[in-house]
Amino acid sequence: LFYLSHHFGGKTLFIPPSDSPGIGKVFHQLCEKCTDTLQQDSQFQALFSPAASQLDQSQISSKLQALLYKLVVFPKIDTNPEIASILLQLWQGLKSLIPHWTQLLVTNRGYCQPEEVIRKTFIAQEKDLSYNFTLPDGSQQQVNGKFDSLIFDCERDRYCVVDYKTYQPVDPSANLAQVALYSYMLHQKKGVAIDAAVYCVLPEFQKHYYSWEELEDTVHQLIPHKLQQMRQWLSWKPAQLEKGGDGETIKNHCTPAIGKGDLEPPPPTRQLQLCNICPQQQTCQTFFEDGKTDQEQVKPASRKIPETKQKPVKPPSRKTVDADQIGKKLVSTLEDFKISVDYLNATVAPAFVRIKLKPHRGVKVRDIQNRSQDLQVHLGLDNPPLITPEAGYVSVDLPRKDEDREVARFDDYIEVHQSSSNPPRIGLGVNLDGKLVEADLSDPNTCHFLVGGTTGSGKSEFLRSLLLSLLYHHSPQQLKIALVDPKRVTFPEFEEMPWLLSPIVKDSDRAIELMAELVDEMEQRYRKFEQAKCAHLDAYNQQLTQKQTNKQNLPLPRIVCIFDEYADFMAEKEIRKDLELSIKRLGAKARAAGIHLIIATQRPEAKVVTPIIRSNLPGRIALRTASEGDSKIIFGGNNTEAAYLLGKGDLLYQKGGKLERLQSLFAERIKLP
Repeated sequence: LFYLSHHFGGKTLFIPPSDSPGIGKVFHQLCEKCTDTLQQDSQFQALFSPAASQLDQSQISSKLQALLYKLVVFPKIDTNPEIASILLQLWQGLKSLIPHWTQLLVTNRGYCQPEEVIRKTFIAQEKDLSYNFTLPDGSQQQVNGKFDSLIFDCERDRYCVVDYKTYQPVDPSANLAQVALYSYMLHQKKGVAIDAAVYCVLPEFQKHYYSWEELEDTVHQLIPHKLQQMRQWLSWKPAQLEKGGDGETIKNHCTPAIGKGDLEPPPPTRQLQLCNICPQQQTCQTFFEDGKTDQEQVKPASRKIPETKQKPVKPPSRKTVDADQIGKKLVSTLEDFKISVDYLNATVAPAFVRIKLKPHRGVKVRDIQNRSQDLQVHLGLDNPPLITPEAGYVSVDLPRKDEDREVARFDDYIEVHQSSSNPPRIGLGVNLDGKLVEADLSDPNTCHFLVGGTTGSGKSEFLRSLLLSLLYHHSPQQLKIALVDPKRVTFPEFEEMPWLLSPIVKDSDRAIELMAELVDEMEQRYRKFEQAKCAHLDAYNQQLTQKQTNKQNLPLPRIVCIFDEYADFMAEKEIRKDLELSIKRLGAKARAAGIHLIIATQRPEAKVVTPIIRSNLPGRIALRTASEGDSKIIFGGNNTEAAYLLGKGDLLYQKGGKLERLQSLFAERIKLP
């Protein structure tokens, strides 16, 4: 759609025919008028005059609704009777939105004076944004947009950019991309973290919320790569197609393809269910013709997209769990121990149920943590709960029964899509929201990884799925893999794959040689970068592509070395010294050269994971460890939580000082792309 709209015009949104078209603009105008009126009319300020503890949220919501209808909606209907039915429909959407505004205003009243709470909550409406992104190839791309609303949550001390929708999206990824861009652009402007949300108000209210931390770790890192890829799509043109004088697409077998090198065409959609409501279905079927042509590049089959199981629009549905009932039972149990808390909400993860609690005044987090074993007994848990403090609440992870645990199957989250524009990302696991979390190896915070986990933790399956995620996104020409497997059982299915840099290493002498070879390769690459006046691998390869690479000077592949059971090589002093020296040099310099280390061990002891090793492996993954001490060594602080994980792929991912609990992907059968 992006390609067709740019070259031929037309709409780009997937909107079901049951939804009313063209009402979004009117709704945005109503919202803007409502928030302006909230700030300008003293009647609204008066609603928040009582102390925050005395405010009745339901009562205030009803009064806001009545006043806004009287002051905004009714006058609009009175002066525009021809669109009265549309305005009444939109009023239903506003009525569902007002309680959410009220909740935020009541919360913020605890931090603001009555006369300033509305002004400090609704920061801006309908504001234009513009930002120049630096793409991986060093070029600039300007992006312009207009967000609907910017609000502020005083309790969380966090801005949130909001986009209003008058329909339920059938393509949620498009809305996520939109608000993620706004979040990033506002962050560049204000210099602070900006959450993002999509409020779908019709036919019923639905809120899709994305924290800054979620966006920063995922979508934000993809933006420059995707913009470059989109720009390359626009430069592509099939040799036999051009635009006719009347705007129609016609065949012309003499028209040369445009663009630099072998540009990739825009790929066919992975969500085939959207084709029935595509606003340019006829144009698409005409332009990307399925029938035979004299030149095969126009056929979708010629795009070299490997066949694979399609990733579902949503993760597989989870077994029914009454999380609210579990949360209320937890609150009741804590009350039996004279610990008063409020139940906020609950989330069901594959291995546990996370309950968020708000301690009453005077209740210490330690009071709750000290009852971990008591909670295990009284709630009938197989393992003690993991209890951690968070911003504004306490998180209590209650383990699910073994027979109720769910598997995050690899095929449900990752599909084959090999492209030179793909960032070097590894699949780590599934988060609380059922979304895949990946790490970008080109990021200095996640360029190399230390992985620890005891027997039964799921470490081997984690490494296998991590490796498979790389293969699904990069061809053997774009990526080379070096494997060290002293126990000879972790990577047997990968023995003959074309991605291997060299045969799988199984003994200490060859392991030392391999690491030394990687150091030599790193230094050799830096010499090439110096001659080409490039700072890193992507810039170097881009320069080669622009110069129409010949066979003697091919783009350099990324190299990922996965080193399992590292501790097995650390018993002898000389071997330990040689390996540490190579890891130190690679950890300090190899990222820009496109070489990455993933070092794994069952025994993350102090004599194995030395300070030298740890300081050069910034990314940390801990599956269940044998002791609290092992957990501390992996994370390099006082984090003992890994000792209380549940095994079988339950893991903690550390990035930027924060821990995120994930469920590792499980590849039941290794199917190489």
